[in-house]
Amino acid sequence: MTAPIRRAVLTVLTFLGLSVLGFIIFKPRFVPLLFQPNLTTTSLPKIPTSQTEPVVITQNLNIPWEIVFLPDQSLLVTQRSGELLHIDQEVKTIQKIEGVKHIGEGGLLGLTLHPDFAKNHWLYLYLTSINNGRTINRVERYTYENQALINRTIILDNIPGASNHDGGRLAFSPEGYLYITTGDAQNPESAQDKASLSGKILRLKDSGEIPEDNPFKNAVYSYGHRNPQGLTWDNSEQLWATEHGPSGTNTGYDELNRIVKGGNYGWPLVYGEDTAPNTISPIIQSGSEETWAPASLAFLNDKLYFTGLRGEALFEFDPKTNKLTPHYYQEFGRLRAVTLHPNGTLLLSTSNLDGRGQSFPNDDKIIKVTLP
Repeated sequence: MTAPIRRAVLTVLTFLGLSVLGFIIFKPRFVPLLFQPNLTTTSLPKIPTSQTEPVVITQNLNIPWEIVFLPDQSLLVTQRSGELLHIDQEVKTIQKIEGVKHIGEGGLLGLTLHPDFAKNHWLYLYLTSINNGRTINRVERYTYENQALINRTIILDNIPGASNHDGGRLAFSPEGYLYITTGDAQNPESAQDKASLSGKILRLKDSGEIPEDNPFKNAVYSYGHRNPQGLTWDNSEQLWATEHGPSGTNTGYDELNRIVKGGNYGWPLVYGEDTAPNTISPIIQSGSEETWAPASLAFLNDKLYFTGLRGEALFEFDPKTNKLTPHYYQEFGRLRAVTLHPNGTLLLSTSNLDGRGQSFPNDDKIIKVTLP
């Protein structure tokens, strides 16, 4: 190698070495897009999620409202439009329930089986209908045999109804009484009227008769409710209920309540943390900055689980710590039903076709989830 060529090579190597050293020391302001930090995701809140994958049980439903398990572990599902479905290997319409008026939040809503269903085959439905030009809600009992409904019996009629705030949940207590949630039917003052059936949790015998120890000698068990839609009992047989708070200016204030016989839960006198004489405050409430729109409610492993419609999550509440944890936040959209599977998992239903949220392909769905 001649001297001129040697000097040229050394010059090039020196230039390259200084360039690399300068890159390391001073760092250029340009960074390839691939390595730029994701500023959008780092600003989002960290939402706890489940550690197991959900499984879609069935899809392409039409606003499912309630899910119950039959003894053979197949499903009965109400659709707000009026159909009772049987779901096993396929989806089959058992019956279009006569007289159902699908109006706003009303329609075919609650469903529960009698505690002795295996013997008497009784099931109960809560539905919205029209009676002499008035919107009402009604509880009916049927005998379910060979995937058909027979022997229609009216258990409770003329519960005030409206396009919104119809309640609708049915559940049998450990003691064997039928509990019913009713909304204020857009007449808030009626929730404080103990003679009215609206804005209440009701308690009846399986035949519709009034238990002798009901607090006001009528069907009313507790009052001062706006629109309760979830009922469950914990392992000490304590009754719990979820309730929708107000809309408009004072939106939010959704509630989880511990229910006592004869209790006044304040609506429309108070909501949120407000108190008034002889009223009972919620165990937790969402405040004005957040809206859960809580629907169904279940108890599992010492925790309470309730679905959020506008909240778009499955909420887990620990009564021992008062800790509230959301699961599956915004993964499925609006969630309506939560039902305990005999094997200890939970079934959820979406309500994305009700006109109040964004629908996804193949909505609405029933989804099985297993929480850690």
